[in-house]
Amino acid sequence: MAFTLPAPRVPLDDGSTRWYKNELGWATAEGPPLRLITGLRFDALQLPADAGKALLRRCRRTGPVARAGDRILLLVAAGSAEELPGLLDWLEWGGIGLELTALGAGGSVPAPMPPGLAVPAWAPQGAAVWLRPPKPGREVEPSLPAFGAVGHPGDGSGGGGGAPDLVRLVDAAANACHRARLLRAYAGGPHTNAQPLAFS
Repeated sequence: MAFTLPAPRVPLDDGSTRWYKNELGWATAEGPPLRLITGLRFDALQLPADAGKALLRRCRRTGPVARAGDRILLLVAAGSAEELPGLLDWLEWGGIGLELTALGAGGSVPAPMPPGLAVPAWAPQGAAVWLRPPKPGREVEPSLPAFGAVGHPGDGSGGGGGAPDLVRLVDAAANACHRARLLRAYAGGPHTNAQPLAFS
């Protein structure tokens, strides 16, 4: 007879579900762990943590940003995920292994603990946390990077200049990913240079 250990006891709701549903109006996939559904109110750009940290040092205006394990998640306007491959090609980053991906319709990302709540002891190592949290009581869409209106760079949503331009953010993220990859290859020594690296 096989013996199985009982699943760890995880609270059904630590306040996160209510915060996301009631304060922000975001769709969630019940856990544990709780997940935020992408493609409805927002999509998410994903990049390695080292590249994401470098990007955040240079870009003050990004919209909400979270860290989940070894990935940085940048929330962007819904529909942006399907535009990413074409946008990278247009920016001349196509064909370069950037580790820059996007999640849109049909996807989900880990739900970080709401701001002000401590990460519980039962949370796994590398649990998602907000680096730049969304602001409750405000519509999230006007703060999300999106394609700017013609003649209005930086006005990502057409909502008064409050959001960064998606094209600029993707270009900066691609640059940060490429630099991080070069630094990792350099730190690893000559044996890591089996695949040629592109320079821009």
